[in-house]
Amino acid sequence: MVCALGAAVCFGTATVLQAVAARAAKVGGGGDAALLLRALRQWRYLAGLGLDGLGFVFQIAALRSLPIYAVGAALASSLAVTAVVAARLLGVRLSGTEWGAVGVVCAGLAMLGLASGAEGDRAGSTALKWAMLGTAGAVLLLGLVGGRLPERGRALTLGLGAGFGFGVVEVAVRLIDSLSPSTLVANPATYALLVGGGAAFLLLTTALQRGSVTTATAGLVIGETIGPAVVGVVWLGDRTRGGLEWLAVLGFVVAVVGALALARFGEAPASGGGAVDGAGELG
Repeated sequence: MVCALGAAVCFGTATVLQAVAARAAKVGGGGDAALLLRALRQWRYLAGLGLDGLGFVFQIAALRSLPIYAVGAALASSLAVTAVVAARLLGVRLSGTEWGAVGVVCAGLAMLGLASGAEGDRAGSTALKWAMLGTAGAVLLLGLVGGRLPERGRALTLGLGAGFGFGVVEVAVRLIDSLSPSTLVANPATYALLVGGGAAFLLLTTALQRGSVTTATAGLVIGETIGPAVVGVVWLGDRTRGGLEWLAVLGFVVAVVGALALARFGEAPASGGGAVDGAGELG
């Protein structure tokens, strides 16, 4: 759980650092490539990338020792970290409800920490590995279709697709039982991890650029938590501590609902004190 929470802290803080760097990079204008090059020259953006990498390492370590449902809920809590850090560094005003949501996320994670058992002891079947690869391919197709939808449905569809892609990564990590090159090359889960992760980043980036941040992030949280949790329990044997199933379910629901309440922080605002307009987008 320490690794899962460490991953959430890394991802949440990286979002804010990259937002600060992106805001500074906009000075001078230019296209996307020029903006990216200017951002890459800033220590905050590079620090954010480093934190993303460190967070991924923590995520892998957590998935190798915790049930997927616990790790997924912890990763969703990165929105709470982003909200708190954004309030500190970007001057974003959190309402009383949003501060309450941060507390709700923490309470849900505390319940999950108490109730979670060890990771499941079932080895993933070959069929499940191929199913994850097929799901990763479906996420790519969903991105092609979702990008052509009207604005209202586009953000939610692409956000859900990104969540499914990150969910594939969570499950695929558990399905890779050996790191020897020959075994990795022959394991469909390896390709599921690569395709699913790449597709997820692509869909999420598109969703945040072309639709409501709040809607896209809500879809992301739902997609990356519920599906992988079900796979872990049904097919990989994830369980709770004896007699604490109810607490694990309650903690999972509470943490995810709290994260959804903070969905507008899926992309930190580009300027301090950003407001949310009536459409749920950051202004």
